[in-house]
Amino acid sequence: MELASIILYGFAGLTLLSAIYIALTRNVLYAAIGLIVTFLGVAGIFMMLGASFVGISQVLVYVGGILILIVFGIMLTNRLKGQKVVSRVYNKFLGMLIAAGLFIIFFKGIVQANFSALGWIKEAEPAAPGLEQFGMRLMTDHVLAFELIGILLLLALIGAVKMAARSGLEGERAN
Repeated sequence: MELASIILYGFAGLTLLSAIYIALTRNVLYAAIGLIVTFLGVAGIFMMLGASFVGISQVLVYVGGILILIVFGIMLTNRLKGQKVVSRVYNKFLGMLIAAGLFIIFFKGIVQANFSALGWIKEAEPAAPGLEQFGMRLMTDHVLAFELIGILLLLALIGAVKMAARSGLEGERAN
């Protein structure tokens, strides 16, 4: 087995284990950290399969932006005087049963699919975009969207801080 295959299976195992951890943990902050690991594993899989643009986008958008804001939001707004933030578990057995059923259906569909018969796959040219091309494209063609996403994430962080400050003032007034 080649080293690239071992690394790919390593990323797949990391992604699978962290996704299972997210489903089983009750602590919301630990679930968010598990989600970061899951997204990094998915980005690693994309990179190993040659889809570097999608992998880099995965890291930039999900890990670098959205999940960091989720972690900040949990840490700033939901901390209750030393108590841990936990989520309740509803119908765990039914959820696991449905998830296992969907996994079996999707796995069977992927294994039985004949991807080589699709015409557009044969016609597609394998492109090898690199990090330099990604950066040039992001800072030229998509600079407005990049800046707007940055402003949106900054506003969300400011909102989380404002909510945390407001809840802290309300807690002091109650005492």
